[in-house]
Amino acid sequence: MTSTRTSQSMTDRSVNFQPAAPAVRAPSPYPPAGGGGTREAPSRRALARIPLLRTLRDGSGFDVVLVLCAVGYLLVFAAFPLAYTLVMSLQQVDMFSLASFDRPFAGLDNYRDVFSRPEALQILKNTVIFVVLSITFQLSIGFGLALFFQQPFPGATYIRGVFLAGWIMPALVVGAIWKWIFAGDFGVLNYLLTSLHLTGGKIFWLSDPDVALFAVIIANIWLGIPFNMILLSVGLAAIPRDLYEAAEIDGARAFRRFRHITLPLMRSTLGAVVALGIIFTLQQFDLIAALTQGGPANASNVAQYWSWQMSFQTYEISAGSVVAVLMIALVILVAALYVRSTEREHAA
Repeated sequence: MTSTRTSQSMTDRSVNFQPAAPAVRAPSPYPPAGGGGTREAPSRRALARIPLLRTLRDGSGFDVVLVLCAVGYLLVFAAFPLAYTLVMSLQQVDMFSLASFDRPFAGLDNYRDVFSRPEALQILKNTVIFVVLSITFQLSIGFGLALFFQQPFPGATYIRGVFLAGWIMPALVVGAIWKWIFAGDFGVLNYLLTSLHLTGGKIFWLSDPDVALFAVIIANIWLGIPFNMILLSVGLAAIPRDLYEAAEIDGARAFRRFRHITLPLMRSTLGAVVALGIIFTLQQFDLIAALTQGGPANASNVAQYWSWQMSFQTYEISAGSVVAVLMIALVILVAALYVRSTEREHAA
């Protein structure tokens, strides 16, 4: 009885079954991929023929766009100012003709005028002393601190961070701090020197022509030591410790390990630090502006500040451009020597 009812129910379902109507497909708004159907707009076909846009559509041209952005930035903010400065150094430019390109051509007369000035030799000498002493002491003290912090002792990381605090401070703030330290009447440095009976009286660091340049150099050395320490610490960390352990087993003392292992393997890093140090020292402007403004009587004046004085104080823009071009040439020479030395080292 039960089987009869089941078969009758299945028969009724099969009789009442009706296939579902096929779904109506909405028309696509896009043209078919094959050439049939609606034609592409002529503008879309024209854009598709451009190679860059075609590569952008599949994602492979994004790197080209990034390169073009970088090149455009360098052309606008680096190449054009350099070329314009070179052009102004060969023309007669003042504050009234600065916005015009139609200016009298002076040629090398501007260069002869700058070198014939009575203060030119003194400023050139000050610049050489400023760069040489700054680089020498920044590199020496920074290298010593980098070697010191390579030794394992508690709190080394935190103390290294304290040294970095001076480097991240703006140069104008550093100059203001050192101006209080160098103050002749109530400065901290004079107080320490007189308390230790190292001087017979007060030293006017910023107004004495004999010591004003060295005061600026001391402040610049303090500002640049953390940068040297960090770069040299990275180079020291890359030296395998196995070399030191093997040399120590062979009986080499600390000085011999430093001379025969550390210095040869740090040659490229030292070259980079010296090259960058020269470039950054030649760019140092804020510290001089905050401390001495090149005085007294050009005793602490250097090339970069002299260029600014002639361009924006006396409005001798041609002469200021001459000094700027000479400094750019020196920086390019230093960078070229560094790149050539590193290429030789990699080739060897």
